[in-house]
Amino acid sequence: MSSDAGDFTRDPLIRAYAALLRSYREGASLSRARLAEALGCSPGWIEKLETCEKPPSEATSDDLDTFFKIPARTFHTMWTEIKKEGKQLAGPPGFQEYVRREAEASVLHIFAALVLHGLFQTPDYARAVLATSRGAHEMEEQVTARLSRQEIFERRRLSQVMIVIDEGVLRRPTGGPAVMKEQIAHLATMACDPRIALQIVPSSTGAYPGTMGAFTTLGFEERPDVVYVEGHTAGHLFQEHREVRAHALRFNMIRAAALSADQSLELLHAIAEDL
Repeated sequence: MSSDAGDFTRDPLIRAYAALLRSYREGASLSRARLAEALGCSPGWIEKLETCEKPPSEATSDDLDTFFKIPARTFHTMWTEIKKEGKQLAGPPGFQEYVRREAEASVLHIFAALVLHGLFQTPDYARAVLATSRGAHEMEEQVTARLSRQEIFERRRLSQVMIVIDEGVLRRPTGGPAVMKEQIAHLATMACDPRIALQIVPSSTGAYPGTMGAFTTLGFEERPDVVYVEGHTAGHLFQEHREVRAHALRFNMIRAAALSADQSLELLHAIAEDL
């Protein structure tokens, strides 16, 4: 299954739709080709629906209800729920819950180890990151979802964002020099927000506590803090006090290895000039 399919199979509504379609088709003793012929579509489209590689369309849902003579319009009802809930394209398992918590947080402590955090990405930078594992259509949907998260900066409850970035992230030509130049200019602008503290760990530092990988700690006004730790295939949202405290200490150690905010801004400009 493609990487796109992996995104959609994380939506239980789409999985249920696929299982229902397969059940009706097999119950009628129809091959995918026979059903596709009856609906006026390709067998490949039926396969994509049954394997969750593509989300269903309204037209196909109506056609299925009509073909299988379902007066309750079950397929159309499921399509409506899928559309309302969204396709959950935002990332690996564990990430959806993080996104929900992120929108409610008042304080964020972010360490970016390999790529910039989604809240700080420009559209073109996000496309360059997502293009490595997404088809064009799914990539644009995910870029839109990623940018919508940045609305957090318009919310009154947000009081502080501290982000520490490994210099390697800024030196890596993600998307090419033009994309990186725009991205760095965007970071410099965001750093002017009094709620945002941006620091960079210079490459000259060598080994430091951040070599273990990226993570984000979320603080709330009326609930315990949580920490989200990024992985290659899954993310983990920890609520246990011991884990949150350990990452809070690690974040402080990473900050101690970083340049000051003013020095970091100077380095940002220097990196932009090198592009």
